[in-house]
Amino acid sequence: MKSVACMIAAALTVLGACIAHAQQTPAAPRALRAPDVRYDPSAPEVVQAMLRLARVNARDVVYDLGCGDGRIVIAAVKERGARGVCVDIDPRRIAESRENARAAGVADRIEFRNEDLFATEIGAATVVMLFLYPDLNLKLRPRLLSGLKPGTRVVSHWHDMGDWKPLETVRVVSEGRARSIYFWTIPQR
Repeated sequence: MKSVACMIAAALTVLGACIAHAQQTPAAPRALRAPDVRYDPSAPEVVQAMLRLARVNARDVVYDLGCGDGRIVIAAVKERGARGVCVDIDPRRIAESRENARAAGVADRIEFRNEDLFATEIGAATVVMLFLYPDLNLKLRPRLLSGLKPGTRVVSHWHDMGDWKPLETVRVVSEGRARSIYFWTIPQR
């Protein structure tokens, strides 16, 4: 009987320790809402073409709306001397972006925002990078046109903006497929 009581006491002690640990362990951060797009990183040759097309330089503030792992902004900062803003609704992508920027030695020149790209403040951007779905580009277009300063450059990987005709389109072969990259500037009002 005494050994049964000892086993029950030991089990309760272990159970109590497990509950205490679970209460102290923070839950994984959750996305503000379900992401609008599936994470699909741009290939390095596409990133380079986007930076060239936008003519990114050291005076720029490059925003990537739906930044994924941060590779576009990290390249803009590291290779072109720009500053950057990574925006993503998924906190895991923001954490990954932050870690990648830290590993690249540029985290101090990048702002990381776990925000909805349709709600984040974009007015300070001189360049906006996109790799979204066609319907999202169209939904975002009025916000870009009203929220960005005239002359701000916008680059989209793969998808255009409907009847807003790009100033330039380049094709890049990546992973055996031709990919279109579109370039616009915000017009004078």
